[in-house]
Amino acid sequence: MAHVPTAGGFEVPLWRAVAVFRVASLAYVCVVLIRDADRYAHPLAAGALVLVMAAWTGVTAIGYADPARRGWPLLLADLAVVVAILLATPWVMGRPALDAGLPTLPVAWLSGPVLAWAVSGGRRRGVVAALVLGATDLATRGMVTPGAFNGAILMLLAGVVVGHVARLSVTAGERLHRAVELEAATRERERLARDIHDSVLQVLALVQRRGAHLDGEAGELARLAGEQEVALRSLISAAGPVPAGAADAPVDLRTLLGRHASATVSLSAPAGPVPLPPPVARELAAAVGAALDNAARHGGGRAWVLVEDEGAVVTVSIRDEGPGFPPDRLAEAVAQGRLGVAQAIRGRLADLGGTARINSTPGAGTEVELTVPRREP
Repeated sequence: MAHVPTAGGFEVPLWRAVAVFRVASLAYVCVVLIRDADRYAHPLAAGALVLVMAAWTGVTAIGYADPARRGWPLLLADLAVVVAILLATPWVMGRPALDAGLPTLPVAWLSGPVLAWAVSGGRRRGVVAALVLGATDLATRGMVTPGAFNGAILMLLAGVVVGHVARLSVTAGERLHRAVELEAATRERERLARDIHDSVLQVLALVQRRGAHLDGEAGELARLAGEQEVALRSLISAAGPVPAGAADAPVDLRTLLGRHASATVSLSAPAGPVPLPPPVARELAAAVGAALDNAARHGGGRAWVLVEDEGAVVTVSIRDEGPGFPPDRLAEAVAQGRLGVAQAIRGRLADLGGTARINSTPGAGTEVELTVPRREP
């Protein structure tokens, strides 16, 4: 059986990249601390803050590794911890060090929440986190230097780019998931079709051939076996199940009408698909089924279904070789309260914005022409 990937499987490398970035940026923080510690107002407090940053790096690496923990509690806590460290920076470093242009204590490490927010929710979340941390960083400096402003802009761009890539990965994962589901369903349908062909279809075909020339109940059973063989072949050759998320995709009318094909019903359709919105296709197919039921109930014999795709409209014609009926028969049926044709056929077509034309002559069969526009009802 095919392996079905999880919808968020493509995000795993991004979360690992965020964890690697935080570790690498923490190493850079240590380098900056060693270089500039003698210029800080409280070097020991700076060392303590670096230990806090190291501990929080471990917490986020473990937390974001579990999809169940990547919710708002951890995201907000991540942002709050970095904001708190930024707010403590002026006291730890001292105003002279900041005025001298030294980088704030977290340096690049403060971008960790921006990347985490971007991966979890896309560009918008990444921008929000970048704006919060960028504004806090500039506020702690007390002035806007070119270097600080450029850092805030780069952090904002990182949030946008990483968020965009994260959303693309989610979309790609969902599409791959649907494709694998469809492939698995198709393989299963093909396997069932082979099994049916090797057993049921062969038996039905044998019964139909052996009893085709018999009279009475044996001949009737042979005819029914032939009809069921045609219907079953049509069913197993029809399109597979619609993948998740494609419920609003156009439906090929040929697939729905193919279920009516049998030994006594011939279907003629274009070689290519006849796509219609799902509600239109289903209602039109139901109206065709009602017309065929009427033909079988009142006339018997053969029936022919013709599908014509004219671009703006789709027309389905149903013709049978039954006894037909007088022109005023339908009006009499409505007056007597028998609304089968009026509701099952004309009512459906009226709801779709289409038309139903019924022509019949005694002794010459009946022709039903159903026309619908190619649009949502």
